[in-house]
Order: sequence, then C-alpha cells, then structure tokens
Amino acid sequence: MKLKEYLDSLKPGGHKAFARKLKVSSSFLSQMASGTSSISPARCVEIEQITEGAVTRQDLRRDWTSIWPELKKIKSEDFIFILYPLWD
Repeated sequence: MKLKEYLDSLKPGGHKAFARKLKVSSSFLSQMASGTSSISPARCVEIEQITEGAVTRQDLRRDWTSIWPELKKIKSEDFIFILYPLWD
C-alpha cells in the first residue's frame, strides 16, 4: 500500500497522530506521501513498523533491493515468489 493511501484511510486526526509518532511535521509527512520529499531507509523501517506492515519498505523506495537485499521478493497479485540463487 502506498503511504498516501494509508494516510487517506485514517480517521480524522490520524494524519497528525501519525506525524507525531514519526516525530515529523504534518506538512513533511504530506511531502513524503506525495513523493516530493524522499524517505530515508531508517524512516521507511519506522513507517513499516508503525503501520504494522500495511505500508512496507518496498512500497516506500524504488531502490529497496539495493538497501535491503534480504527482502528480495517478487510479488504477483496473489502469490509471493522468493528468489533463491542457483549456486552458492
């Protein structure tokens, strides 16, 4: 799920409460959600934890495979494929 979708799904006041949990301003949270401000790897982990996995690190950064190679998964609708090397 995209961060913007998650924030839009929150009840009134939820956006400000979420920003407080991240220790950022509401306007900066909006910038992150819209893509005008980049989200640091550490902040991605925080967001994933606060949303209890509803918004994942993979959702937040296009370059996630270079930052978290251990998470390499290919998602295809109802399936998750895990890539294993053919040799060690």
